[in-house]
Amino acid sequence: MRDLKIPGERHPEKAHRADNAQPKKPDWIRVKAPVSEGYKQTRDILKTNKLVTVCEEAGCPNVGECWSQGHATMMIMGEICTRGCSFCNVATGKPDALDVFEPGRVAHAVETLGLKHVVITSVDRDDLEDGGAEHFAQTIRAVRHRSPETTIEVLTPDFLKCDPAALEKVVEARPDVFNHNLETVPGLYPSVRPGARYFHSLRLLQRVKELDPTMFTKSGIMVGLGEEAQEVRQIMDDMRSADVDFLTIGQYLQPTSKHHAVMRFVTPEEFRDYERAAYGKGFLMVSATPLTRSSYHAGDDFERLRENRLKKLGRI
Repeated sequence: MRDLKIPGERHPEKAHRADNAQPKKPDWIRVKAPVSEGYKQTRDILKTNKLVTVCEEAGCPNVGECWSQGHATMMIMGEICTRGCSFCNVATGKPDALDVFEPGRVAHAVETLGLKHVVITSVDRDDLEDGGAEHFAQTIRAVRHRSPETTIEVLTPDFLKCDPAALEKVVEARPDVFNHNLETVPGLYPSVRPGARYFHSLRLLQRVKELDPTMFTKSGIMVGLGEEAQEVRQIMDDMRSADVDFLTIGQYLQPTSKHHAVMRFVTPEEFRDYERAAYGKGFLMVSATPLTRSSYHAGDDFERLRENRLKKLGRI
């Protein structure tokens, strides 16, 4: 039995890598330890329902703040990913079979937590013919049944090895937001995201809008991996060409010494420059701060996203 608390067993594919020094975080990155009663209540509800969260598995720095408010990002289809991206702290290996009761447990947890907005993500499941698309769709339908007023955001894999119909299954389940992260600039894909393809991911986002032009689309990248500012601005243009509505940009933080090195800490001023540039290129919503993550403040951001679309259409 693997012990995922041991780095060598959690990331066997990284064991041979040379150590990368983990630089001291600047003051603007620091967060408080998760100790509130709200945090503990959220943790207990998730544990009772035997649910995995990306908050824990990816080591999100915002977990204390989000869980204290009862917000958690559900990670379906297990805690073992079939890929080994150099930036990611989710365990790599051979996943277990899908749990057919998981959609119901997610729906129960959403209802118990009283979530107005929920983010549902997953590991990559290249072992499944549809990449887990039907499981996503079942989870969306289960949440809709138990909590019809809750808005649903999915953060999906790229379905790289699947028939195009896989994506259609997820879109037909009608989440309110379809998110798929590009993660980094194209030139860094071989070292950062070797199992993925930049233009496939970009096309995936474009196809969502072709399948349902009313669905909000969202994507995010990390900075501090070695990219240049002009490359970030080019990604913005690429996303807008795919009609992506919402862009998130956050600082990459190195989970362990075996992961991709932090090449630099991007300053808050640079993040503000990225935000201004992105709004200038036509995004409806932009979140660009050192601690921005795909699901951070997702509910509040969704309300602003919806409002900004209505403003653009002249309806408010």
